[in-house]
Amino acid sequence: MTGAWWIVIAASVLVYLLKLSGYLIPHRLSAGPAVSRIAALVTIGLLSSLVASQTLAASGELSLDARVPAILVAAGLLWLRAPFIVVIVAAAAVAAGLRAFGLMA
Repeated sequence: MTGAWWIVIAASVLVYLLKLSGYLIPHRLSAGPAVSRIAALVTIGLLSSLVASQTLAASGELSLDARVPAILVAAGLLWLRAPFIVVIVAAAAVAAGLRAFGLMA
C-alpha cells in the first residue's frame, strides 16, 4: 500500500471516531445554547472560507474572473432576501454573460 492509502485509512478512522464521540458525549454537554451558537458560527465561517477559496483561487494563485461578479450578485440578492433559486440563476447568468461577451474569462 502506498502512503496515500495510509492517509485515507487514517482519515477514515478519525472521522469514524469523531462521529462516535457524538454519541458518547452526554446530551447536557452538547445541547446548551453556547454550543449551538458556536456550531452555527463555525458553519458560517467554514462555508464562507470555502466560497472565497473556490471563487478567488485557481492553480494556487489569485484569480479574478467571472466568478467574482457572480458571487457579488448572489450576495446582493441574498441580502435582499431573494429566493435561493433566483440567486443561483442570477449568479449563473451573470457569469455566463460575462464569459459569453468575452468581458471576463
